[in-house]
Amino acid sequence: MKAGIHPEYKEVIFFDASVDFKFLTRTTMVPRGGEKMKWTDGNEYPVVRLDVSSESHPFYTGKQKIVDTAGRIDKFNTKFAMFSKKK
Repeated sequence: MKAGIHPEYKEVIFFDASVDFKFLTRTTMVPRGGEKMKWTDGNEYPVVRLDVSSESHPFYTGKQKIVDTAGRIDKFNTKFAMFSKKK
């Protein structure tokens, strides 16, 4: 392999806060924000936050769950309120 052309490969904690699920793996992703978290081995690793993981996705859990993290339903209702029928 050529030296200096490959991205850095490091250990990172992926964290799904909606169900408090974490897993440690190696990746070339660059975590944003500089957040670190302590793992079970006592070391601190950078954190990548996830919206959906295998612990929270309906396909894997068998349960339907609505998560409105960005207020999208309220935005939609506000935007299209003028089209609603008034009696």
